Amino acid sequence: MPYIAEISRQNPSCFLFLIDQSGSMGDPFSGDAGRSKAQRLADAVNRLLSELTIRCTKNQKEGVWNYYDVGVIGYGASVGPAWIGSLTGKTLIPIREVADSPGKVEERRRKVEDGAGGTVEESIRFKVWFEPVASNGTPMGQALGLARSVLDPWIKGHPTSFPPIVINITDGEADSDFATQADQLRQLGTDDGEVLLFNIHLSSKPGPAVLYCDSDGSLTDEFSKTLFQASSVLPHHICDAAKTEGYNVGPMSRGFAFNADIVEVIKFLEIGTRAKSMR
Repeated sequence: MPYIAEISRQNPSCFLFLIDQSGSMGDPFSGDAGRSKAQRLADAVNRLLSELTIRCTKNQKEGVWNYYDVGVIGYGASVGPAWIGSLTGKTLIPIREVADSPGKVEERRRKVEDGAGGTVEESIRFKVWFEPVASNGTPMGQALGLARSVLDPWIKGHPTSFPPIVINITDGEADSDFATQADQLRQLGTDDGEVLLFNIHLSSKPGPAVLYCDSDGSLTDEFSKTLFQASSVLPHHICDAAKTEGYNVGPMSRGFAFNADIVEVIKFLEIGTRAKSMR
């Protein structure tokens, strides 16, 4: 069965995030009058990058092990790597270099339980690798094309590795080239399986989220159906992870979310980046 390769420093895997940075990302989530979708999404992905570095940390002495190469591509007014700071312009970065090179570290406040039934605020250090951007259109097809050109040499250099996972997050309709580029991207693969493409559509109007469906019967517009068809079927270990979180998934469920809010986005990202095994 495919998607069973063990992830190790000798046989790492890869995550590539495609982030919609179009003008509509400056709007808030449906029913949320607070920060913009771009801001909330940037926080979610930056938090996930921090968690990935922690997952790859064996101990204080040995530090972060290079289990993954990671990339973040933004698409809006332009299409290209979204890293800031010393990583600016780079494509795929070893997770150890990601851990060592945040663009900046912010002081933030969060509420925690005080042990007496209440909450108190505490200060935390929040690492930032990319910042929120919202400008221009949605060149999603171009972003997928860039993803393919980035992953093709990586796959040739890691032919036996667990295949790359691409997570595309958008709030708008794709350009006409999207479906073709998505098909070409998913045709890449290692000996362990094809590239996995997961798609998350952010909530822009009221309505229930559609998550991990196995058909497009519940989807009401052509774009959502196109996005579904472009999404990969979940490997067994990610399917099992979704089940443990209470989602109704089956053997043909896809890595797809439509009309998701930020809570669902965070859950999707955490489930979608769970490793089968690492040593």
